[in-house]
Amino acid sequence: MRRSGLLFCPSLDGGGSIYVRASRHGDRLWPGKRDPHTLFPVGIVVRLFLVAIANIFNIGADLGGMAEATQMITGIRAYFWAPLFAALILGLLFWTSYRTMARIFKWLTLILFAYIITAFLVRPDWMAVMRATFVPHVEFSKQYMAVLVGILGTTISPYLFFWQAAQEVEEDRDRGKTTVAKRRGATNKELGSARRDFITGILLSNTVMYFLILTTAATLNAQGLKDIETAKQAAEALRPLAGRGAYLLFTLGLIGTGMLAVPVLAGSCAYVIAEAAKWRSASLNLEPKLAGKFYAIIGVSIAVGLAFDFAGFNAVKMLFWSAILNGLLAPPLVVMVVLLTSDKKVMGHCVGPVLSL
Repeated sequence: MRRSGLLFCPSLDGGGSIYVRASRHGDRLWPGKRDPHTLFPVGIVVRLFLVAIANIFNIGADLGGMAEATQMITGIRAYFWAPLFAALILGLLFWTSYRTMARIFKWLTLILFAYIITAFLVRPDWMAVMRATFVPHVEFSKQYMAVLVGILGTTISPYLFFWQAAQEVEEDRDRGKTTVAKRRGATNKELGSARRDFITGILLSNTVMYFLILTTAATLNAQGLKDIETAKQAAEALRPLAGRGAYLLFTLGLIGTGMLAVPVLAGSCAYVIAEAAKWRSASLNLEPKLAGKFYAIIGVSIAVGLAFDFAGFNAVKMLFWSAILNGLLAPPLVVMVVLLTSDKKVMGHCVGPVLSL
């Protein structure tokens, strides 16, 4: 499975070009009345599936993982930390500017290196690692294919389509391009810069995924520990096998990645529904009083995810099945984005080739 990240890199490169190009018509991914590719009711159903099942389940799992990780460090029960993290993230989204959030997110990405360091601390057999990385091994079993689809769903995630295009628009707004007319179009230099930014992020995320899979394979799987149901179980199982240092880094990584993921998941929920409902006042650059419905969706998505935690839902299973759902949703959404970015009526001179992927 480690080589699956390498397998999907070309698709992510092509996808990055498409998502960046998609924002160059001056609006978000599906720009309301000008969009000939919002296939009702298919487009609406796909969006609602994405929002209601995949993203919110992910939010619940991430909040639960952060709370359990903090409990392991402090000894204070996770039921206290989950609402606290939810409130902290809501405060960040509601009462800080987009520029502040972007700066915080960039620094938070440093915590991802904890997973890379952990992989070296567990001292794997590097010859076996290289062989497993580059020598193909495919199984035509339900379990293997389910995991492969799940990895696809965590790399070419449907929410990424909406979030990336929306953030390109938010960046333009932050630079003073407050109208669609001002944002429409882009120079080759601007497209290249945005594409490089996207690909850098994707390469980092795939590298972290690789080392996280490596750490799991070299410790838990090697010891036959395959029935892990919570983040706490994973970290606790790692400690006697890899040492306290790896245990602490893994735990801190859970908290940091949750702080990165939950705002993005909740924000993409709001962007998806705003586009489906054609809300014009939908932006993280606007104050909550100017975009009430948009921020209400953010609040509801986090609240429902938090409710899943208190209802006793299995966090690991929520992550796994939402990843599979994302993997199934990705191909039709990719087709819709390709159709959008290849339509000259929508994209103008920024039109992309139909065979972009």
